[in-house]
Amino acid sequence: MSIGEPKNQISEKGLKVWRIVGMIISGLLWIPIIVYGIMSYIFEWSFLYVGIATIVSVLFTIFMVKILPSLRWKRWRYEVREQEIELQHGIWIIKRTLVPMVRVQHVDTLQGPLLRKYQLATIEITTAATKHEIPAVNMVEAEELRHAISRLARVAEDDV
Repeated sequence: MSIGEPKNQISEKGLKVWRIVGMIISGLLWIPIIVYGIMSYIFEWSFLYVGIATIVSVLFTIFMVKILPSLRWKRWRYEVREQEIELQHGIWIIKRTLVPMVRVQHVDTLQGPLLRKYQLATIEITTAATKHEIPAVNMVEAEELRHAISRLARVAEDDV
């Protein structure tokens, strides 16, 4: 952990969710390759393109299922303070964002089927100009954060 880096990391279950998403995306890539492979066999086309596409798809699948989720999980950090919310994410380029509490308009928790299965939620923080997300937070912690951010945003607004 670097000096000044936000202290909270997203749930390790988020890593599983991102790996499943990577498998789904990779699976969609494999469908046309399999179809083309079958057609190449039936119509006796060259298997050169099937071979090249298979190698590229294997590398893409490894990247999407193993490498990308791990890097993404290691980099994602957040911290909620009285005056601001600090977010840090990125893989090769690390982006650090400070969201002032006085700018927060509302806070939502989002939960799709995969997040629900692993009892996770995404916290969406809306300001006048942008939306910021903290992905894959444990559901109980997400609810607590949503209420804490909402409370701190009201206090910050009253102080202005």
